Formats: sequence, C-alpha cells, structure tokens
Amino acid sequence: VGGGPAGLMLGLLLARAGVDVTVLEKHADFLRDFRGDTIHPSTIDLMDELGLSKRFLALPQNDVATLDFVVSGNRIRPIDFSRLRGGARFLALMPQWDFLNFLAAEAARYPNFRLELRAEVTGLVRSGSRVVGVIATTPDGPLEVRAPLTVAADGRSSVARAASGLVARDFGVPIDVLWFRLPKVGKAPPDTLAYLDGNSMVLTIPRGEYYQSGMVIAKGGFDEIRAGGIDAFRARLVSAAAFLEPVVGTLTSWDQVSLLSVQVDRLDRWYLPGFLCIGDAAHAMSPAFGVGVNYAIQDAVA
Repeated sequence: VGGGPAGLMLGLLLARAGVDVTVLEKHADFLRDFRGDTIHPSTIDLMDELGLSKRFLALPQNDVATLDFVVSGNRIRPIDFSRLRGGARFLALMPQWDFLNFLAAEAARYPNFRLELRAEVTGLVRSGSRVVGVIATTPDGPLEVRAPLTVAADGRSSVARAASGLVARDFGVPIDVLWFRLPKVGKAPPDTLAYLDGNSMVLTIPRGEYYQSGMVIAKGGFDEIRAGGIDAFRARLVSAAAFLEPVVGTLTSWDQVSLLSVQVDRLDRWYLPGFLCIGDAAHAMSPAFGVGVNYAIQDAVA
C-alpha cells in the first residue's frame, strides 16, 4: 500500500525474487514537489548491488561530495563523503519523482509486478485476526486485493496503519519547515546545505537551475510569519543567506510556500498477522539530512 520509496523498492525486490506483488498508489503519478530527494551513499551502494547503478546514475541529479554550512558568515564542512569506506562516496540530490519513476520502471520489467495508480486504499480485509488484503477505490470502481502479506508503506498519515489499529508513539518536535523554490543566482557560492544566523536557518538544496529552498521555523509558527507579510519573510531569508537577495523577489505570494508540519513518531510494534508497516508508516523521521527516504529503502531491504 503506497507507491513511495518504501513501497516501490519492496515491490521491486519481491518481484525480482519471483513473488507476485501489487503496489497500490492513490495518485495518478509521482509528480509531487517538496518530497525527500536526498539519496544517501548507502542507497547508491544498494543500486550497485542490484545491478542498477548505471541506469540510476544516468538520471538527472546533483552529486554532492561534502555538505557545507554557513554559520553567521563562516563556512564549515562537517561532512565529507569522500572519507567513507563504501563504494559510493557522494550523496545524490534527485527529484523524488525521478527516483520513483526509475524504481517503477525497473519493477515493471518483471511480469509478476503490478502497479495500480489512482487506487486509494480505504480499509483492510480480515479473516479472523489476520489481515488478508485491502479494499480500494479506483476510477473503475471498488477494488479488492488479497494477499498473504499486506504492507503499509503509505506514509506518516498511513490509512492502512490506522485501519490496523496500530498506533504510533509521538515524540514531539519543535520545528516545522517552509519549502519554496528560488532561482539560482548568477554568481552562486559553492553548494551549501544551510545558512544559519541568530534568527533563521535557510536551506538551499541545488536542483538544476533552481534551489529547493526552505526555512526552519518554530512548530506552529507559520501563521505568525504569514501575518508579518511576504516582504518580512524575504528579508528574513536574506538576513541568513545574503547571496539570495537578487532572487528573493521571485517570491511574491504565500501560494509559492508549502508548509511541512514536521513529526517524529514510531510504532513500538510494526506488525500484525498478515500485516506489516515500513517507512514513514512505521517511523516518521525528521527531515534533517534527508534520512527518511533512505531509512524507508533500508526497511524494504530488511
């Protein structure tokens, strides 16, 4: 259940192993912005182990060998991937829709793999205490899929998990993130993950000709920031990342800004008879360093 990184990777691995597998995804495609796009070296190594690295590395991406931060004008480099012992010594920044399309295409090479788009799971099918499948709505009407194992990989607001009765333990987190796009400036500094000053933390993730930019804010603080006006927001961006001054004027409306309400939670038990949760459905992660996609991939491998 769910065609994100966890669901599609698990579907690919099961199909390669000869297992009949169906992935149900409620959307018509994977084209959604401001999703995790950080592919860690461990995931790149996995692509190599699966014999997929050549096609994976041919996808549009920015390869990053170090992660720089600028703190009150001082550049620091706390992370250097070239020091890793594994095969991949870099991090790949790739739009998540490209990564998901890649996984779906690789899985589609196997006749025992089926991807159903626009199939929104609404509940579980049970036989006694055992989960034996799901029910979903599709443009063609109701759909019931039965399986020896149903895997909830439908994210932190998992419908399948809620239907199972499993409840995640919320650890609380003091931040949210505002995401938006900014064009790259003409004379850009070296790629930098974040700029910090006394008041703000601004993220600048390179994506081709633009930055996937973000501002870390206090939990629940978006309404107050929005009430202060877009001009004040732009000024706050420039106070932390002065090099953005030539391009912040492209932010003209709050419609260009998306709120990520950050949550961190975890199931104490991930399974029931015939049912398993993985990825964010089992453990919603902090967005720090883009770990969520990679933990989801490792769940699928495990």
